[in-house]
Amino acid sequence: MGAVLMVLAAASPILSGVAEADGVYLRAGVGLDRSSDARFRDADCATDALYGCETGTDGAPYGALGNFGAITGVELGIGYRAAPALRIEGLVQSRPRAAYAGRANFLAADRRQSVSADLSVLSGLAAAYADLAELGLPGLGHLRPFVGGAAGVSRIALEETTMTFPRTMTLVPAGRRTSLAWMAAAGLAMPLGAAATLDLAWRYLASGRVATGAGTGRVLYHDGSIHYRNGRPNEFRLGETQARLASHGLQLSLRYAF
Repeated sequence: MGAVLMVLAAASPILSGVAEADGVYLRAGVGLDRSSDARFRDADCATDALYGCETGTDGAPYGALGNFGAITGVELGIGYRAAPALRIEGLVQSRPRAAYAGRANFLAADRRQSVSADLSVLSGLAAAYADLAELGLPGLGHLRPFVGGAAGVSRIALEETTMTFPRTMTLVPAGRRTSLAWMAAAGLAMPLGAAATLDLAWRYLASGRVATGAGTGRVLYHDGSIHYRNGRPNEFRLGETQARLASHGLQLSLRYAF
């Protein structure tokens, strides 16, 4: 991020420095986030549980610990400058794919017990941003610092989860969950003319709960063939397991005011 800020600062003297037009604006952006750790556990460890209520070999309750890695996304917003220092905005954000990679703690730490799944997130948020230079705080030449926050909902779709053990793998049903979401952001805005502004922001985004589906779990061998138990396919009822999805990273976006 430091290199990007140096480029912006070097470019700012050649800008016209004219103020952003008042009123309505559109914003489009791209982002790259890093997931925080996410631990899956049963919503109810006593009924139709995948993990159960006991303690694993690492001393923690049974579950799976991992993260969703790097998450890319796109964002579209429509906003309004309600006051010189205040912008309000409605936005839609799509993160079409993230991959969970984690480990269960049933077995000894040196044994295979990986957990993997893909998800997608669609979020709708209402945001407010304060342009700090308009409040009398010092800026960086033509660069305008801002802070913001948002709240709304996220629709998180988790595909089938695969748990891979030394001899078999367990398939856990896909799940869908709508959750409350919120965001905090801080960044720099660089005017590009009378109407266009480039924003570079750091943000923290809490997207809510990720959930596997309630349904039938299946045990297969690694080659995909059915694992039998007592002469019947090894299948069992499962309730939900849940984890929290949170991430932080950078977003680059372009605003155009009308």
